[in-house]
Amino acid sequence: MSSAIPKAVLYYNPQSVWSSAGKNEKGYGEDEVDLRVVDINKGEEFSPTFLRLSPKAMVPTLVAPLRGSLASDVASRFKAISDTKALIEFLDKSRSASSHTHTTSSAPAPSLSPATVAFATASSKIIDYIQADEVSPDHLQYLNARDQASLQELGKSLVPILESRRAAIVEYLTECEHETIRMSEKTKAFWREKQAEVDTALSVFSGNDIDGYLSRSRNTWEITIPGVLTRVNEEFIGPYALGDQVSIADIHLSAWLSHLVRLAGGSPSDNGDVAIKRVEKHIGNGFVFPEDFLPSAFSPFTEEKAVARSKLAAFWDAMKSRSSWKKVYAS
Repeated sequence: MSSAIPKAVLYYNPQSVWSSAGKNEKGYGEDEVDLRVVDINKGEEFSPTFLRLSPKAMVPTLVAPLRGSLASDVASRFKAISDTKALIEFLDKSRSASSHTHTTSSAPAPSLSPATVAFATASSKIIDYIQADEVSPDHLQYLNARDQASLQELGKSLVPILESRRAAIVEYLTECEHETIRMSEKTKAFWREKQAEVDTALSVFSGNDIDGYLSRSRNTWEITIPGVLTRVNEEFIGPYALGDQVSIADIHLSAWLSHLVRLAGGSPSDNGDVAIKRVEKHIGNGFVFPEDFLPSAFSPFTEEKAVARSKLAAFWDAMKSRSSWKKVYAS
């Protein structure tokens, strides 16, 4: 039996939007969570080994020791968490005044959980809005073209990745046929489903069903995303989702919004007004955020006299000023 105290393992990818959420905001020490990269560009999340941890091939996935098996003199038991909401909640609760983890960090670890029922309701709504499948990061990246020229340009970056992921899936299915590996029928059906999804995407980039793709893309960017952003804005207080304190909703929203800004041609280094204007322009059709957030005096995030601006622009600057943002996005 090992004398080492068991640690959590975060299987992640730097390019995965949800991999960026959670850990740094809680101030975990560098030696508290083992980080293991899963190369999603090569389809490593579809490997038999990873599917034993996450049957739906979700990245990130956190494998954490269970309470009661944290000591060095007992056999360790672990659970895998792949759902993003559950993963971030676990990381929040596992480093707090009431947790039983062996933290080595001296950084503050305030609870990110909403303090009231009303705040919890608003937080859940915001998270559910941006966690919906139709606005998932992968879905938005795939649909980030609204004419043939931009579709061809998008294909230059995505086609090699799609082909690599397809090759990995085909290899695993072939190994099953040759009985080199033995997997359940459920797993093989999952691989075939993912292969079909990749084949459909590759077919579009090869020139098939372009009109259908462009219709879905325009619907997503011109109807679905504005609807989500409007609903988020309605629940939002500012400068953070629930007011003056960072909450778990902000962890989700900052990861998702930073991806949206990148797809709009922006960068984490942009200031809030520039970042949000990029998103508005990318959406088009005259969509603009209401400029309905006014700090009481001087903004601590811009060091300028307070003027009315959009809530998400103020949110962007508030998050950008945090050390967690600089660790995750500035690099």
